[in-house]
Amino acid sequence: MASYNQTMNRNVYKAASALNASELDMDRGAFFGSIIGTLNHILVGDTIWLKRFASHQITFSSLDYIRILEAPASLDTTVHSQFSMLAEARAKIDDVVIQFTSELTENDISNSLVYSNTKGQVSKKNFGHLLQHFFNHQTHHRGQVSTLLFQAGVDVGVTDLLVSIPNE
Repeated sequence: MASYNQTMNRNVYKAASALNASELDMDRGAFFGSIIGTLNHILVGDTIWLKRFASHQITFSSLDYIRILEAPASLDTTVHSQFSMLAEARAKIDDVVIQFTSELTENDISNSLVYSNTKGQVSKKNFGHLLQHFFNHQTHHRGQVSTLLFQAGVDVGVTDLLVSIPNE
């Protein structure tokens, strides 16, 4: 999932780079308004979840970079208004995710994670299921961005996970 995620993010950002700043920032009626607003939300969600994962009882060295990042204030925080800086941050986070998932073991993902949501409510959930949510969240919002890009005349290409599953 980390590899698929990284590939799809690259494809989405490559497609989005065909638009100028005002087109990226145009309110298109999406939940997070614009293409850049939605891309920022995906990065915010990733940062929040990775910071939670970094607090796991098992210390993952791959998440050292995440530990030093400031936690986003809200789910609609604009981390970067300039597309090139957002793309750079996205690539860095995707590299961290690749490293992090390669560090995980079966035992790690069968453990629980205790965390607080953005409202301070504490939960204890299966770590593997939370990882599924982490990737599903990105897929959900990337789908929104793909639609917004298509409506703006830019085709992201094939986004189905099936394409990245090798034949046996």
